[in-house]
Amino acid sequence: MKKAEMKVYKERLLMIRGRMRGDIHAMANAALRKTRSESSGDLSSMPTHMADVGSDNFEQEFTLSLLENDEETVEKIEFALERIEDGVYGSCIECEGKIPKTRLNAIPYTSYCVKCASKLETG
Repeated sequence: MKKAEMKVYKERLLMIRGRMRGDIHAMANAALRKTRSESSGDLSSMPTHMADVGSDNFEQEFTLSLLENDEETVEKIEFALERIEDGVYGSCIECEGKIPKTRLNAIPYTSYCVKCASKLETG
């Protein structure tokens, strides 16, 4: 891949990383605020029914799952940025074949071609 093309992908990856870091920060802060209000004994936020407790637990688990997923994506973005610096961005780390630009446009932080990604998902 040409350096000019890599520059475009690098800018896109940096933009996505910045947005995701903001999302992660916002979700973490929201989860911390909820935990703090519950542990401080704030009666105004105390659930009054067992269903509310279940809903709160589900919401917290869901938020933690989203945080974990976003952190994994940021790690993939960091790896893609390293691959740009190394000049190997756009090649599959499994088969070393070229990753189609349509795939890179859809998932700029991917490290696998479609064929290898499919093998990993089903294997």
